[in-house]
Amino acid sequence: MNAITLVFGNFKGGVGKTTNSTMTALELARRGNKTLVVDLDPQGNATNLFLKTKQNVEKEMVVFDKTLMAAIRDKQLDEALVNITENLDILASAPDFSLYPRYMESISDRYNERVVYLSKLLQPLREIYDYIIIDIPPTISLITDSALYASDFCVIILQTQERSLQGAEAFVEYIQKEVIDKFQAPRLDVLGILPVLLKNGAPVDLNTLDSAKRIFGEENMFATTIKNMERLKRYDVSGVTFDDQFDRKVQRVYKQVTDEVLYRIHAE
Repeated sequence: MNAITLVFGNFKGGVGKTTNSTMTALELARRGNKTLVVDLDPQGNATNLFLKTKQNVEKEMVVFDKTLMAAIRDKQLDEALVNITENLDILASAPDFSLYPRYMESISDRYNERVVYLSKLLQPLREIYDYIIIDIPPTISLITDSALYASDFCVIILQTQERSLQGAEAFVEYIQKEVIDKFQAPRLDVLGILPVLLKNGAPVDLNTLDSAKRIFGEENMFATTIKNMERLKRYDVSGVTFDDQFDRKVQRVYKQVTDEVLYRIHAE
């Protein structure tokens, strides 16, 4: 077994990277795939969402014993694994992960070697999981470079507004010029552009989608579109719930997203 490693990206914050990472991971796990989320964002949004989700199921406070940063220092990532649901684990982040770039300066004085380091640490986990999804901050940094280098595929998140479109363009260009050409990422490929609507059916959203199709090519746009859903926003506060028709509506959307992710992976 060698896990397929996936990252959702855009250089603009607040476009839905963490939401799409976590919801896709939940759906992959629901289908029986051993799935790991690696939270590389010091804000720990994926960690917080998943701990609340686990709390919804177990009805008690959930804590973790070891942060991802501590596990990296000990060179034993498996010691920080936290189980969330059946087939789904997370390497939980915390504010101490902001120290990662400084820590890596003590590992090597060559930037390229720092970029490769995380991928090497992840290798034993690739032999355990079917899918690894890495959640990243919306910045150009060693953290983002390391995540992209370690990944097989990237899904670009496009929120339907001009700044997100610019961020998506910049992200695709950065992947090609920096991560693939400069750092010689061994596997990385862009799966496609996943649109996230700000307002369902609004002219600005439709115009942005048209612009994206011209820029990236219609064949590179996901057929699935993430529509504006209040329940999806609530998950940041409540954790993911599985209670009613609104939850089931969200789950149906991410079944479609996951279907298309898998189709595009296996078509490569």
